[in-house]
Amino acid sequence: MSDSGANRLRRQLESGGFEARLYVKQLSQQSDGDRDLQEHRQRVQALAEETAQNLKRNVYQNYRQFIETAREISYLESEMYQLSHLLTEQKSSLESIPLALLPAAAAGASAAEDPAGAGPRERGAAQAGFLPGTAGGPRDGPGSGEEGKQRTLTTLLEKVEGCRDLLETPGQYLVYNGDLVEYEADHMAQLQRVHGFLMNDCLLVATWLPQRRGMYRYNALYPLDRLAVVNVKDNPPMKDMFKLLMFPESRIFQAENAKIKREWLEVLEETKRALSDKRRREQEEAAAPRAPPPVTSKSGNPFEDEDDEELVTPEVEEEKVDLSMEWIQELPEDLDVCIAQRDFEGAVDLLDKLNHYLEDKPSPPPVKELRAKVDERVRQLTDVLVFELSPDRSLRGGPKATRRAVSQLIRLGQCTKACELFLRNRAAAVHTAIRQLRIEGATLLYIHKLCHVFFTSLLETAREFETDFAGTDSGCYSAFVVWARSAMGMFVDAFSKQVFDSKESLSTAAECVKVAKEHCQQLGEIGLDLTFIIHALLVKDIQGALHSYKEIIIEATKHRNSEEMWRRMNLMTPEALGKLKEEMRSCGVSNFEQYTGDDCWVNLSYTVVAFTKQTMGFLEEALKLYFPELHMVLLESLVEVILVAVQHVDYSLRCEQDPEKKAFIRQNASFLYETVLPVVERRFEEGVGKPAKQLQDLRNASRLLRVNPESTTSVV
Repeated sequence: MSDSGANRLRRQLESGGFEARLYVKQLSQQSDGDRDLQEHRQRVQALAEETAQNLKRNVYQNYRQFIETAREISYLESEMYQLSHLLTEQKSSLESIPLALLPAAAAGASAAEDPAGAGPRERGAAQAGFLPGTAGGPRDGPGSGEEGKQRTLTTLLEKVEGCRDLLETPGQYLVYNGDLVEYEADHMAQLQRVHGFLMNDCLLVATWLPQRRGMYRYNALYPLDRLAVVNVKDNPPMKDMFKLLMFPESRIFQAENAKIKREWLEVLEETKRALSDKRRREQEEAAAPRAPPPVTSKSGNPFEDEDDEELVTPEVEEEKVDLSMEWIQELPEDLDVCIAQRDFEGAVDLLDKLNHYLEDKPSPPPVKELRAKVDERVRQLTDVLVFELSPDRSLRGGPKATRRAVSQLIRLGQCTKACELFLRNRAAAVHTAIRQLRIEGATLLYIHKLCHVFFTSLLETAREFETDFAGTDSGCYSAFVVWARSAMGMFVDAFSKQVFDSKESLSTAAECVKVAKEHCQQLGEIGLDLTFIIHALLVKDIQGALHSYKEIIIEATKHRNSEEMWRRMNLMTPEALGKLKEEMRSCGVSNFEQYTGDDCWVNLSYTVVAFTKQTMGFLEEALKLYFPELHMVLLESLVEVILVAVQHVDYSLRCEQDPEKKAFIRQNASFLYETVLPVVERRFEEGVGKPAKQLQDLRNASRLLRVNPESTTSVV
């Protein structure tokens, strides 16, 4: 392409008003044919490649400058972090000087006399060496003060990334902190170094940032009221460990030594106990009746209006919920009994009764406490129901055996989980039923058993699913369709392994596929059509079977052709002749009588008769396997098989010199073109529903195929 043409094309494509659809339309109108369009396509492609090369060259031209700039930015970022760290330390030191000077004289002597008198949290915080002024816990004296606690927490926020928005609760302060090593719970493999920060109401876990000394990144935050601490028995080399349980997960940490581990356990229990006492006092104060504030007496002002007096009203008392009824007081215990006795319906009925009673009522602390207890029982009940539906349980009883657990999960609002567990349970049941099916006897007998077991299970599952999930979210039905396709894949794997991998005959394979289709159509009773899925899953195996059988026919035909003597058939007995007539009639050849002679002679070659029976048998079996995706495969196979016979007749007619044999060969050719090919075309159209142009073209060539006079081979 010339430079001027390329520049003109580039300017045209880069113009602001360029429209691809209009450009292609104009180009198609101006082009003379495919050659012009191909040339223009090559020009556009060359321009695209040139543009890509220029872009790549421009990117890599300043590659070194990009790397150096990124390196300088990294250095600058590191220096900024170091500067921020230094400023933070200086600020903390300056703020601690005024408070340290006041009690220094009095505290110096006592500290010198008994340096070991500090509590475990003070010692642990000092060993951690993280904060300039260690925050105290429940044992702290008044010397720490709210201001010191808040300043310590501020320092924490500056050293841990990503936690500023999580630790802004009023009255929150740091109790204890220290370095820990986290281990994997199952295999006890070391995971990472962490730093724990215990506040008065929560525990924060942060990970180290190796590239930035003294800085941490937020990892997790656990409220203390939902946290359980478990001492892990030493098992060398795994020692000095303790476990934190947070439903539904758990984490294992290792302290630096046994002393630090003991301090962590003590301070965690003390802080949890202090938080529990504080929450209980708050609930008691909230539940206690509040005395109305004193009403301001009427002043001695004679000009004061009576309306002003009405403005002074006592504070409205918060609405209380009556929880003194016996069934509410005993509800948590009753739920435990129902769960233990597997009375799932009774447990859910109690929960529905409570929810109905508390509906549209406020939520003071006593109600919240009751709901917390009930929610724990709901989790236990859900876990039991989930176990009832797990595949580890017995799969006997069919889909109806799962109805009880599924219905109660739906009532608990766990519709999605119920759907997932139900389908997983039924998938395991179907897999087990297929695996337990014994492979014995003929293949067709096994396929009958396999289809009965699978499609009966699928039909029962669909009906039970429709019963259990009627009126629920429509997304559950989508999940069932996906599950049905997965189950169909499981069935097809077992089907193909027995039918196609074992190299069964095409007639056996056709009968097996027919049986599977008939069973699949039974699902139409419930509005579920999976025929297209079984077609899509079997198409590859059926194509392989058709190709294999086609090759067998071609090889057999070529073998008979090599031994062809072009002689009439003598069936010797009238019974044999009658049997041949019946076979040809079943193949669709109704005018076979005209090719029979006196006594038991047939005026056709044995090769042509055998080819006719084999080809029609192949067509009949292939039509049993037919579906639209196999149309071209079947048609091309038929054409290849027919061409083998046609080429042989054409070659024999050309090479034969005996006039009598030549006339006999012409008679066989006439039988192929005027009788066999129309029967094949008609039967194909009946089975498929539309004519085949390739077969029509082959039949319309009523003359023999032309051959090169200089060659002894046929040319198609």
